[in-house]
Amino acid sequence: MSDLQPFPPTRKRPMKLNTLVTLMVCAIIGSVLLVVFALYSVQITRATRDDVKDTALGIARTLADSPDIKRGLMASPQAGIIQPIAQAVTKRNDLLFTVVTDLRGIRYSHPNEALLGLHFIGDDLTPALAGKENVSVNRGALAEALRVFTPVYDERHDQIGVVVVGISLNKVEDQIARGRLNAVWTILFSVLMSLLAIWGLVRVLKRILFGLEPYEISALFEQRQAMLQSLREGVMAVDIHGRVTMINHTAREILLLTSGEHSESSSEPLLASLREVSRTGIARQDQEIGCNGRLLLCNMVPVKSQNQVIGAISTFRDKTEISQLMQRIDGMVNYVDALRSHTHEFMNKLHVILGLLHMKRYDKLEEYIIQTAQNYQTDIGAIQRKVKSPVIAGFLLGKINRAKEAGVTLTLAEESQLPDTTNEEQVAVLITVLGNLIENALDAMDGQPDGEIGLLLHYQNGWLSGEVSDDGPGIDPERLESIFTKGYSTKGENRGVGLFLARQQIQNLGGDITVESEPGVFTQFFVQIPWDSERNIA
Repeated sequence: MSDLQPFPPTRKRPMKLNTLVTLMVCAIIGSVLLVVFALYSVQITRATRDDVKDTALGIARTLADSPDIKRGLMASPQAGIIQPIAQAVTKRNDLLFTVVTDLRGIRYSHPNEALLGLHFIGDDLTPALAGKENVSVNRGALAEALRVFTPVYDERHDQIGVVVVGISLNKVEDQIARGRLNAVWTILFSVLMSLLAIWGLVRVLKRILFGLEPYEISALFEQRQAMLQSLREGVMAVDIHGRVTMINHTAREILLLTSGEHSESSSEPLLASLREVSRTGIARQDQEIGCNGRLLLCNMVPVKSQNQVIGAISTFRDKTEISQLMQRIDGMVNYVDALRSHTHEFMNKLHVILGLLHMKRYDKLEEYIIQTAQNYQTDIGAIQRKVKSPVIAGFLLGKINRAKEAGVTLTLAEESQLPDTTNEEQVAVLITVLGNLIENALDAMDGQPDGEIGLLLHYQNGWLSGEVSDDGPGIDPERLESIFTKGYSTKGENRGVGLFLARQQIQNLGGDITVESEPGVFTQFFVQIPWDSERNIA
């Protein structure tokens, strides 16, 4: 492939797939065919000899039961009764010889008529003279042959002679050779078909592997693994059946999975979305999913092969850390803005005090200082006394100033008490929730003179309870549950995310949020989340 680096010149180039598969399959098929040929050769040799022996025995038994043969044995060898019959049988069955002897071993028939009346040559005749069929390989007056001996009995079942049928060993070997030749042609045909099968197998493998060689596949796999594990984004893939087929280290860290674990319980929301993408084939971009108390920003696309969806893959990042950082920054910015605003006011107050001193209006000076101290206690002092978390205190100061600019009064209840915490996630969730609720209240009372927003924060036994109320237009009863649905908004398109995100993060912490409202009178949200107070931890 063009995108793969060539191997170094000093390194031996790996064998190509077609060569490797061809050699391996040929070696296997060749070994199998060689063993089959050897076994077949042994079998065909044994079967051919058995067949020839059975044929010869059949001919010999037929002659032994022939009345003419029995009648001929009662006469002399020169009577010429048996010789024509034996010669006809020999020619008809392509035998080497057909010999009939009496019990003395004297020939009554033979291909060479000059040997008629002479004794049969060979000790293998002896068992047949004793009434036993016999098969042997021996050489007599003619060539070496496979000889079959069958006794001849008369009507009283007394043995009167022996029929000997001989088949040339050359003929037997010719039949064996023809059988082996047929086996060779069969093996050659098998080799040809095997070569065609190997050629087809290589083409199928190359098509399945997209034309890649094994060393290219291994190189791509190593690069893929290195790339997956080096990504700062989590990567997870599922097949068409929803089973996890791939997951990198970052995904395991985000989903809190140990090595080798594919826990569906800890990643069920993400897996459900992936399976839906795999089922429908519709990609999803920038989807927010909550898993293990974390908010993930996910992109999901279907995986296709030959225009068929075979699974889905997702890349995702932990949005919780980003959200927490942004919320902390927002809190600090609000805190700085509030301090800057109060600094300007403080400088103005100093100028007023300096002017009153120059004018020696000590009565007015005393009245002004007392009023300023009261305002401080009302605003900054009261918040710092009630809210020990500097981030949340700065956030609330910013929201109080934001409400003043909008012509609305934001009041923190006197009985509020919020201890500090080291749990940044809880701080981030509280800022998200209060920010969304206060902003929604400000939007609802836009244009309403003398609007008021009340805020109560109360900590007890590891739980923080919060109430945000306003005297705005309220919410219709039938819409109370819909306001927490993602995308639901009465402010236009691309809105309706704040309350959905707030509820999701609260539930991830194990808390809850509810709402009560009376149209035209009030709206009140109740929030409850776990709160790891520093004093509680100590």
